[in-house]
Amino acid sequence: MSRNYWLTVAVLVALVLGTEYLVWLNRDRTDEQTFAGPPRSDYTLSDFTLNALNAEGKRTFQISGPFLARRGDDASIFVTTPDYLLVDGGGNPWQGKSDSAWVNNDGTVMKLLGHVEMHRQPVGNTKPVDLVTTDLTTWPKDKKMETAAPATITQPGSILRGIGLRGDLNDKTLELLSDVQSTIEPKKRRK
Repeated sequence: MSRNYWLTVAVLVALVLGTEYLVWLNRDRTDEQTFAGPPRSDYTLSDFTLNALNAEGKRTFQISGPFLARRGDDASIFVTTPDYLLVDGGGNPWQGKSDSAWVNNDGTVMKLLGHVEMHRQPVGNTKPVDLVTTDLTTWPKDKKMETAAPATITQPGSILRGIGLRGDLNDKTLELLSDVQSTIEPKKRRK
């Protein structure tokens, strides 16, 4: 092996190392996050009550629970086992519970997740109503609600069951969307 051979090998090795060094210097330097988990909270609250107000300063809903976490990236809140209060168009309170809740940053959408129960107390001529369903989306400022899940509406003397529900609390209507079944008790048996 001649001296020229070793000189050629040394020059090629130097070129390869120089090229690798230049590629390394010119690499894309984006700062990629390596953490792949749930978003971090801006803050958390324990044993809290939150009142959401509309532009006129009237309460659109109240939510309380053992734990609230506010997400930093979109300013939404997540609540575990909340108790909540919505007010219908006549000013009647609807109280309820769910497994969890998510509220967007401006309070226009509240998703009640898991098992959901709502109850309207009787006030004057207004009769009590119980609503049981899962995964109910509400729009508290518009006083509307909707779910695609099975729902049961119970009033004195009647039980309605169906798949899917739409409600407008402004005009006090609850509409079951499909597969509706009803049980109506005779007036003689009603309490």
